[in-house]
Amino acid sequence: MADDDRSPEDEFQELLRSLLGQGGTLGPEQLERLSAMGVDPAMLQQMVQHLQGAFAAGGDGGVDWSATRTQALHLANKDGHGISAGDKQDFSEAFALATLWLSEATTISDLATPPRALTRGAWVEATLPVWQELAEPVATSVADALTAALESQAPEDMQGMIAGAGRLMRTVGGSLFAAQLGAVVGKLSLEVVSGGDVGIPVMPDGEAAILPQNFADFGRDLGIDDEQLALSLATRELAHARLFRHARWLRLHVISQVTDFARGIHVDTDALEELASRFDPSQPEELRQALESGVLLPQRSEAQSAALTRLEHLLATIEGWVDVVSADATTRLPAADRIAEAVRRRRAVGGPAEQAMASLVGLELRPRRLREAAAMWRAITDAVGRDARDSLWDYPDLMPAPADVDDPSALIARLQARARGEAPERDEMDDALDALLASAAEGDDSTHEAPEEDRTRRDDDGPGGPAHV
Repeated sequence: MADDDRSPEDEFQELLRSLLGQGGTLGPEQLERLSAMGVDPAMLQQMVQHLQGAFAAGGDGGVDWSATRTQALHLANKDGHGISAGDKQDFSEAFALATLWLSEATTISDLATPPRALTRGAWVEATLPVWQELAEPVATSVADALTAALESQAPEDMQGMIAGAGRLMRTVGGSLFAAQLGAVVGKLSLEVVSGGDVGIPVMPDGEAAILPQNFADFGRDLGIDDEQLALSLATRELAHARLFRHARWLRLHVISQVTDFARGIHVDTDALEELASRFDPSQPEELRQALESGVLLPQRSEAQSAALTRLEHLLATIEGWVDVVSADATTRLPAADRIAEAVRRRRAVGGPAEQAMASLVGLELRPRRLREAAAMWRAITDAVGRDARDSLWDYPDLMPAPADVDDPSALIARLQARARGEAPERDEMDDALDALLASAAEGDDSTHEAPEEDRTRRDDDGPGGPAHV
């Protein structure tokens, strides 16, 4: 076929094959040909680099999280600030004193790993595995929906090629989401003050940390001296980390509830197809803004709303306990109440990065009933003491229910009865459990019935026979 007989589509495919084969670089002749076709060369080179990365990863349809790490660390480390020796010493002393104070406020034991001061980049490295685990269900949904939208918008003569590259397209779509997640985590690193600041266990198990650079930003307008602020925040951070280390089931419980919610997310394919129909490749910012704004996530289903309610109760119960224990541990600090109130308001409002996370995965990580939960823990502490209060974290079935947050009197009565050695009052759960066990026992009896001959022999033996020896 002569060059003049080639269609624009043929020319573009030839250019794309050439780019994929030579590392994504463009020569003067190729630049001229792309400009004649109305294609932005810079945009095309960026797209080719994504494709080459997807090919290098094997195109197995999974999400390549390297883009998340790269983007997050780029934002976290852009100022290049480290931690001074003075800051390390100050926070080491604050953590040491907070450890002593907490031993008077809770029976939950100290951490095995010493707490530390972290840079923003180190916080990203430490927490990224959890962010990836939480976001993976949504990333998969976005990648699937993007592939479906592209298939629906592609010309008929390209359907075979699109279908054959399905796994590759899912990888590219997942990478797009991964990069956006990296931007959100990077922004969070500029705001979080401590490891437990976002309310969920993003730090490795049993580790506590404070970010000195963000600590300075947090306390700048409070009018409270740094020593009191450091002691108060160190106490809260240690209480949060101690709780998750003590209640081994709690970490998995929180993360599984978040991922269960995320798995129920489905991208609004109508909105995505409408975006794809008018998408201008030379303006990729529109797709990024759509992901960040949450416009592609439809309204929550009833199941998701119920899951969110359960998660919010769990987060409020955790934060409420941390509030009460921290308050009891920091009674020596004149500004303790002011600091606690500042922390509560900050958690209730959330910063820009937390709002971006809500738009990206449809989930706000805020304990909406924090004050009510704290009041419940205070009433329990006053009524039965710290030992009985902290024992509620020993097993999941001992945890306060939403009704206990509304009125803790029944829970307090059960704890007081248990302290007196009295059997707890039976409830519907006990009856249901007994019925289940009885049914299982009947099934075992029918399964293991003795042969007829043996049963007859035992009956003949009578009460004093060998069968009863």
